Amino acid sequence: MQKIKLKIKRKKGCEDLPLPAYMSPAASGMDLYAAVESPTVVATNEIKLIPTGLYIALPFGYEAQVRPRSGMALKYGITLVNSPGTIDSDYRGEIGIILCNQGKDKFVVERGMRIAQLVVQPVVHAELEEVLDLDETHRGEGGFGHTGH
Repeated sequence: MQKIKLKIKRKKGCEDLPLPAYMSPAASGMDLYAAVESPTVVATNEIKLIPTGLYIALPFGYEAQVRPRSGMALKYGITLVNSPGTIDSDYRGEIGIILCNQGKDKFVVERGMRIAQLVVQPVVHAELEEVLDLDETHRGEGGFGHTGH
């Protein structure tokens, strides 16, 4: 498994919160924790920005993706509006989680609650080559559901 150094800084007043951590040796994502000052209600169909109290400095050539936690999605209908959210290597602001409540009941975010995952990935830039025609494939221009599955 490839490892990189990820510099991380806590916002003042967030020293009580755990740093992101992999919850198992095979986990691809680190859990992120809510840095709300007090319990925060996310009503049904509401979107709220939840702070994490963290800042990171990714190495050039990497990005971090913020993803929903599957347990919260299944149990409560809590997801991220921009899933996955992208953090570029040159961003230095606080990591914020854009939570959306698609469940039937209000959801209360408590300080220190695990609310999302952070996945660090290498970035590949494409070199564009404009052409007049593309090669043919069996699928061709078939869209959603075209393969019958």
